Amino acid sequence: MTTTQNPDARYTEAAIEADKDVPAVHIWRDFTATPAQLMRAHTDPDLFAKWVGPDSLTTRIDQWDCRTLGAYRYVASRDGEEFAFRGTFPFVGEAKIVQTFTWEGMPEAIALETVTFEDLGDGRTRLHAFSLCDSFESRDGMLSSGMDVGIHEGYAKLDALLAAGVA
Repeated sequence: MTTTQNPDARYTEAAIEADKDVPAVHIWRDFTATPAQLMRAHTDPDLFAKWVGPDSLTTRIDQWDCRTLGAYRYVASRDGEEFAFRGTFPFVGEAKIVQTFTWEGMPEAIALETVTFEDLGDGRTRLHAFSLCDSFESRDGMLSSGMDVGIHEGYAKLDALLAAGVA
């Protein structure tokens, strides 16, 4: 599996694609940041809570042990509704995170996600997320859940944090 879908492309907005061969989703997004900055944005709980998800949700971290063999749980809320997510971190490296991910509303639907950060030079880094679902039905449910809004709005918030020097 390569992290670069198209080395000539510039992903200023997230490209979200269903894998045609396995029940998985690929996400590519370029950032004006170093791999270390993006790694910090994904591993620091306070920073992660500031950018993850749609603008309409606020995120509370309940558990965050972002290290190899650690675990996490966070809750996104809006208008009195809460949506809890949890998982484990089987591996956390210098420019790669492997995690499980599940929405507590469907605990049987667990995805195995790998996020890598590829240095493109010139202060740019390409994020590639690969989410392997347990079935094509789960994958299609994930894609139709509105996750694209959370990805686009979340990465826009991350861009702003990076530009402000917070990340």
